[in-house]
Amino acid sequence: MERREREAILRQGVSRPETPRDRREREALAEDVQGNPLAGEPLRRRWRNFRPDADAQLAALGGPLAWMRRLRAIELEIELHETRLAEALEELQLEWSGAELARRWHLVAESWDFSEVNDLIERHNRHYPTESRLPMNPRTGDFVLVNGRPYTREPLDASWILSRFPVDGQT
Repeated sequence: MERREREAILRQGVSRPETPRDRREREALAEDVQGNPLAGEPLRRRWRNFRPDADAQLAALGGPLAWMRRLRAIELEIELHETRLAEALEELQLEWSGAELARRWHLVAESWDFSEVNDLIERHNRHYPTESRLPMNPRTGDFVLVNGRPYTREPLDASWILSRFPVDGQT
């Protein structure tokens, strides 16, 4: 055993003399406590609606769950499409304007391929409720809303492009 390690073990539990830095920190903490209106009051109890179980711990060891990875892949695909669409629109705007630009942009939007991201969206819509253990509303028989919105995602198409990147034909 090294000397430094042995001394560290022997010093455990032994108080050391107060340094000027320790004194400043202690005084700053004492000042904070004096100005705090909640000092000396019991903390509010935080109720937990869950119990950690073995399933959750094992799932946590595996990293992000399948639905989390799929949602991230959908977001990345959408960002990639937005970047490519912005570049395509810029190229068209350099060559065309007015009604011809709008006509050509509609053609690009109609021919744009969203097959990969739409496949991910379709799999998300099909598997998300079971993978995330989404509860059902007993009154309606539907799954509950996630952050106030339905869990389903709409597939991307030409109307999505035209709403995201509008082009005026009257320029």
